[in-house]
Amino acid sequence: MAELVNLPPHERRGTGQPVVLVHGIGSRWQVFDPILDLVARRHDVLAVDLPGFGVRPSDPSVTPGPVGYAEWVAKFCAEQGIDRPHVVGNSMGGGIALEMGRRGTAGRVTAFSPVGFWGRPGARWAQAMVTTLRTTAKYGGPLTGPALAFGPTRAALAATCYGRPSQLSKEALQLDVDGLARATSFEDARRSFAGYDLTSGADLGHLTDIPVTVAWGTRDVLLTYRTQSRRARAALPTARHLDLPGCGHIPFNDDPALCARVIIEEQA
Repeated sequence: MAELVNLPPHERRGTGQPVVLVHGIGSRWQVFDPILDLVARRHDVLAVDLPGFGVRPSDPSVTPGPVGYAEWVAKFCAEQGIDRPHVVGNSMGGGIALEMGRRGTAGRVTAFSPVGFWGRPGARWAQAMVTTLRTTAKYGGPLTGPALAFGPTRAALAATCYGRPSQLSKEALQLDVDGLARATSFEDARRSFAGYDLTSGADLGHLTDIPVTVAWGTRDVLLTYRTQSRRARAALPTARHLDLPGCGHIPFNDDPALCARVIIEEQA
């Protein structure tokens, strides 16, 4: 069975302008595996586990959630010799990337299905969905491994997050399950969602001064594409907004080439 325990807490590849990849709640840096080498052909890519996720332990000095993690990522980048990088995030990681852009610690932002554009019902839906996934991972673990060997079962388990779940390998999905089960900062990060809002009236800070891309999978059922991508367009009118046809909430395995192009292509 695939496990996270022997994996590093971050990965760095390639040369060029730095790109920092930030995962979502209950996830880990390996979620970017399908695009890492594609982006590293042009960039110095750093993918990180957030404190309390993947194999990185919780840090009592860090407040889990988009705001606290934005501060931690900026500090971590500085320790790696990276100043105001292009920050790419997914889900909670998208909120972190936008926070860094707002605060001026990111020079460019690409957010895939970011948190913060949900409205109260959407926030509650997302909290309930990720809690269900977390519960399944923690307490259904002994049954999950054998079930993942069966293609239709694997697809059903992955359908919440992936638009093309049949493309996901058993090993990758097992890492998803393991990451959810081990995430010691999960509950604190989930609670932070209740008060996090990037819709009308939010202080955009430096987001209007830097290139910002928001990309949404058209099959996203966790942070629902139809309503939340529309709110993002209204809240961030100066950003580049893109649809990812056939992709789910975590789009990198659904269409690696498209996701890599979104990151690499310069905003007009």
